[in-house]
Amino acid sequence: MDLLKQFGPLLGQLAPSIATALGGPLAGVAVKTLSSALFGHEDGTEEQISEAMASATPDQLAAIKKIDADFKVQMKSLDIDLERIAAGDRDSARQMQMANKDWLPKALAVFITFGFFGILIWMMAFGLPKTGVEALLMMIGSLTSAFGGIVQFYYGSSAGSKAKTDALAARDK
Repeated sequence: MDLLKQFGPLLGQLAPSIATALGGPLAGVAVKTLSSALFGHEDGTEEQISEAMASATPDQLAAIKKIDADFKVQMKSLDIDLERIAAGDRDSARQMQMANKDWLPKALAVFITFGFFGILIWMMAFGLPKTGVEALLMMIGSLTSAFGGIVQFYYGSSAGSKAKTDALAARDK
């Protein structure tokens, strides 16, 4: 989905429940929810939402954050576990990788990891360049998202770790 590719990192921080839904079978519901937050109605197209997200005002971003909480409650009331859906998606990707033994995902993971840390080290050593700063920052943002996905794929998500920690804390009470 283009929306997730363009605004995944922003939505992941601002509206994690909606971002998770965009990447799964509930994408249509998530698009309607974003449309409602941005336009006041559910009929906005993905293209219109992309344009609105590119020039969103602080008030619109606050509305998206608020509607994410409502969205999470709505999904819970419908007994839809977004994290379970996301975990199932990761698990199916892992199962496919084990079955196919494809070298490309590992090579991409290594390339992205070296690129991410290489650019960070370069920026710390030499600072930002005089020109092309926007392109460099966009690239580091993309590499940051990709590196996060790699860590989640190979080591599990922090949401699962948080759930385990919460369960242990509840048991100790």
